[in-house]
Amino acid sequence: MTDTTQKDTAIAAGSGITLGRALPWIIVSLFLLVLPWIFGSNSAITIMNQMMITVVFALSYNMLLGQGGMLSFGHAVYMGVGGFMVMHIMNLIEDYSLPVPMPLLPVFGGLFGLGLATIVGSFSTRRAGTVFAMISLGIGELIAACSIIIVAFFGGEEGIKGDRTYGLPVFGVEFLQQKEVYFVIAGWTVLATLLMYLFSRTPVGRMANAVRDNPERAEFLGYSARWVRFYSFCAAGFFAGVAGGLFAINYEILTEQNLNTVQSGVILLIAFLGGVGFFFGPIIGAVVFTLLQSVLSLQSEIWQLYVGALFVATVMFFPGGLAGVLMMHVPAWRLGKLGSLVVPYIKTVIPAMIGILGLAALMELVFHARHAAAGEDEITLFWTTFDGFSVLPWALASIACVGGIWIARATAPGLRAAWHRANTPDRRPAA
Repeated sequence: MTDTTQKDTAIAAGSGITLGRALPWIIVSLFLLVLPWIFGSNSAITIMNQMMITVVFALSYNMLLGQGGMLSFGHAVYMGVGGFMVMHIMNLIEDYSLPVPMPLLPVFGGLFGLGLATIVGSFSTRRAGTVFAMISLGIGELIAACSIIIVAFFGGEEGIKGDRTYGLPVFGVEFLQQKEVYFVIAGWTVLATLLMYLFSRTPVGRMANAVRDNPERAEFLGYSARWVRFYSFCAAGFFAGVAGGLFAINYEILTEQNLNTVQSGVILLIAFLGGVGFFFGPIIGAVVFTLLQSVLSLQSEIWQLYVGALFVATVMFFPGGLAGVLMMHVPAWRLGKLGSLVVPYIKTVIPAMIGILGLAALMELVFHARHAAAGEDEITLFWTTFDGFSVLPWALASIACVGGIWIARATAPGLRAAWHRANTPDRRPAA
């Protein structure tokens, strides 16, 4: 009787753990299902599609850098060649009426990315650190140059175009509308994210962390650091190819810009911005960067300056990225003292934000004064149109910048003291 009770308790505990692990995935899936009805415009759906493609791409890069410690400057190559392969298959479906459903096309992109990663990884993963980074940079530049030379596959400077609507309809859906494509990308995003998470829990994924931290000790324990890096590299190439296939389906065109060094640098920025030390960090980085790229670029011509400043500030002051900032609050939350940080945050963060906005306003005014055409005096800033050459906007921006930063610096010691108290357990009186 006791054994039966213990078995039932163990089964119930195991079911609870399984449900607890599956609950976040269920919530995210349901959220993605209802999202198109919350933001129903085609422009919003296009932004969400780009966001999810970037999530898959950033997570594949995190398999290299975050899990395996391999700094790559050419990861966009695997996304690009996967996308080009999918585009060629899409054109073959159109020319020869092949009965291939469009939602299956990312598999071909992933396999092509896996094939290229297998070839490159066979020699690049022999070493880590600077050697690996330089090899990845050389391979990236080589294939980017080949994209202009090998016109038959890459299409030259104009790239390759295709039409996703010629694929085999799925339950009568021909994927003519952007919302229909959204559900394909959302399904692949959830599936790819889940598979990458499961890979991180496998022995290979665990050993990738060990090889990243101490390859000599991993070798001493009997594991080959080279083969662990190789397997992680191949898996990252596969999922990058999947992201390229999703890009091809969404935009129906690929060019040299999809696999050059700039694109590899962007994904590096996204991973660091979100936090390479956490699995969900690149997801946050992809969402934030896509919003900055799509929304902020419509409001400012120097939006890239703000993104660069954010990246530099993250690396200097928050090496764990945005995910690291969130996880810093977990100890205070477990101690039940997270609420004590609200008032100190308000006293410090709000003035700091005002100071940053004032500094941004000054930069916008300087840019307008330097590049405005003759007679173009008006500027629109913070949804307000005014004369950019008058004294009042410059004075208000200067006061907001200097005053906000000064108040934030004055209240920072109080925030540090509150942070220390929130993360210190209360001393229990001796019995």
